[in-house]
Amino acid sequence: MDILTPAMDHSSFDRRKMGLVILICAAQVLVQIGAFFWPALLPGMMLLWNLSNSEAGWITAIFYGAYMLSVPLLVTLTDRLDPKSVYLFGVGATIFGHLAFGVYAEGFWSAMAARALAGFGWAGTYMTGLKLLSDLVDARTMSRATAGHAASIGVSGALSFATGDLIASYAGWEVAFIAASVSAIIAWAIVFLGVPNQSIPVTSLPETKSLYDFRPVLKNRSAMAYSIAYGIHTLEMSAVRGWAIAFLSYVAISRDEAGHLIAPAIIATTLGLIGAVASVTGNEISIRFGRRKLIQTAMVTSILLGGSIGFIGSLSYLTATILLVIYGIAIWLDSSSLTAGSAGTADPARRGQTLAVHSMMGYAGGFIGPIIIGWTLDLAGGMSGKSWGLAFMIVAVLNAFALIIFWRLRPKELEGDRRP
Repeated sequence: MDILTPAMDHSSFDRRKMGLVILICAAQVLVQIGAFFWPALLPGMMLLWNLSNSEAGWITAIFYGAYMLSVPLLVTLTDRLDPKSVYLFGVGATIFGHLAFGVYAEGFWSAMAARALAGFGWAGTYMTGLKLLSDLVDARTMSRATAGHAASIGVSGALSFATGDLIASYAGWEVAFIAASVSAIIAWAIVFLGVPNQSIPVTSLPETKSLYDFRPVLKNRSAMAYSIAYGIHTLEMSAVRGWAIAFLSYVAISRDEAGHLIAPAIIATTLGLIGAVASVTGNEISIRFGRRKLIQTAMVTSILLGGSIGFIGSLSYLTATILLVIYGIAIWLDSSSLTAGSAGTADPARRGQTLAVHSMMGYAGGFIGPIIIGWTLDLAGGMSGKSWGLAFMIVAVLNAFALIIFWRLRPKELEGDRRP
């Protein structure tokens, strides 16, 4: 009996860890559900507030910009403080950000302020949630745990489009954002009640004076390679998430096909769900056939599609839909592989710092992506097949530069990955 007890205890411990992983992923879905209500409602809100393409792009981008500026502080703190406390703080900011948008937003500047607060909150929940999760698993299972976490983010992002559009259609856009705030409150309660507090071993911590010294992370060649690629990945993803509905709406109206088509919000939701599956599938391919090979293949594919989607997709709604879905698969295919690569090649004592840099670089791209599209559309004279083509082509060119850098840095594979 005594011989069996350790095995039974170990099995029970594994089940408890898996339960906590599922709990954290469920909370991530609830806290992020309102993140993309704004791009889901973008065409109507542009008309309601008389916004230019550039202004609409800025309201989308400020979410990522606030995240980018906040994440080094908040995520790095998880190397010193219990990640749970930082996570709950971030969820609290998300609650007030969505609530402020639903109650007070009435134009460009008030919308910017509310979306910035929501972005600040997301900085305290996204990578902090991953840090919570990564502390529960070993090195060999971290890649799959990270993929599961990324999938939960992808699912919530996808559902965000359909949920925002549905609630706004029946109850108004204000109620949609208030509902997002309520969803985040539920997430806060789940983590507060269900996730145990963690103590941070003193011996594993960097010295206090070096907590925000990111030079050791920047010298980590492999982690930086994955982070640079993640930056362009998020740039592409935010550009597509932020402008997909506007692009499809333009094609439908310009081709006089608006009356008998699948709604753009449904297509954007489907795109997000397929993207979540592609992200997890891509990580499995990375494990079996090589992480670098998968990432480089995904980047080349997205370069080719990004360079053509605006020109060819403008020809018909069906063409735009098909190309957008394929483009989305290519973009999302390496999402989990990149984040797992950065986390897996990090110094364990500096994993919070590494994820902070990784996330900051990613969301710097996320900040730039929507603005590039909006500015290009305005500079090219407004929405047209030519302007959409130029906008997405600029994204493709930036991706090509990132691919060259990634190839030159040649990052390490992870423990458990097949060595190509």
